[in-house]
Amino acid sequence: MEVSFVDVCRARSARHLLTAPGPDAVTAVRAMCGAHAQVISAAELSVALRWDGATRTSVRDALWRDRVLVKTFGPRGTVHLLPTTDLPRWVGALSAIPWQPVPLPAAARLDAARTDDVVAAIGAALAGAELTVDELDSAVVDALGPWAGELCMPAFQGWWPRWRQAIGTAAHRGALCFGPPRGRTVTYTGPSRWSPGFAPDGPTDLVRDYLQAYGPAAPRHFAQWLAAPVRWATERFAAHDDLEPVTVAGETLWRLPGDTFDAPPSGLRLLPYFDPYVVGSHPRAALFAGAAAERALSRTGQAGNFPVLVVDGLVAGVWHQRRSGRRIAVTVEPLAPLTVALRRALAHEVERVGAALEAVPTLTVGPVTVGPHA
Repeated sequence: MEVSFVDVCRARSARHLLTAPGPDAVTAVRAMCGAHAQVISAAELSVALRWDGATRTSVRDALWRDRVLVKTFGPRGTVHLLPTTDLPRWVGALSAIPWQPVPLPAAARLDAARTDDVVAAIGAALAGAELTVDELDSAVVDALGPWAGELCMPAFQGWWPRWRQAIGTAAHRGALCFGPPRGRTVTYTGPSRWSPGFAPDGPTDLVRDYLQAYGPAAPRHFAQWLAAPVRWATERFAAHDDLEPVTVAGETLWRLPGDTFDAPPSGLRLLPYFDPYVVGSHPRAALFAGAAAERALSRTGQAGNFPVLVVDGLVAGVWHQRRSGRRIAVTVEPLAPLTVALRRALAHEVERVGAALEAVPTLTVGPVTVGPHA
């Protein structure tokens, strides 16, 4: 069976709630298979644009007040927002991935036994507390001894203690998640404080979740999304023996049984940095076709470095926002001239972005002169 990539993108757009938003925060985040939150303001916009009537405050309340979302280390070891009720299954899946060793000199790395010790110490320290990383430093070193505090991890202009290389592992094993910030200072806590009675599920995988949001796809796409070994990802796909092959953009991909790709056109959207739609969707060369690859991808082909203009699911430009008090100046650089209808859609989308960011927007159509991550 052959499916056009345009139809695939339209279907993914609908599943990501980019065609029509969902009713609540959990629905919005689940549709993305997790919201990338390394830059929390971008995550707030990703979620708000998929949640009917939401603002950045709505997202913050869902996370820190209502706790229906949890901030933790997710795919690729990067910070994500996940539905709190889904966290046991995510932990079961992430803890089963054969992660690559931390790229440190051998003498600086934690071996398996010491990693287990650090994770246990983190879990004990956070079981009834919300601690900053410096407070967690003291707790872990007090529990394990000076070796845990040896300054051997290069970090910006200094060095971090040895134990910190296991923070992501602790999250993936269910011993750690983010707690409410103290002003601008990050805190960590135990998932049981976020979700009373929390217990990780047994080992599983996220193949079906990924294909629901980003299918059809190949094992290597799944591996890239997780930063997992391709061989392992191929084995996980093979374990789901009901997956069906389809041909997209000249290559064989896999879909969930009976999956269809007949969604209507999805319109025009402005997506923030590292929006999951562009990070997780493949084939990337088809999503960022022509000038989009040069303008909106990094030199290494990484997606998410620029906020993007998306038309019917395909990357069609870049954009930038500059905030000043209650106002935001939005500049959009299309890669091709916009029709009258698309200009109207763009003006409406800028109003949506402004409402989500609780600001009064202005729109300029023209070159974006700032670089990535600006």
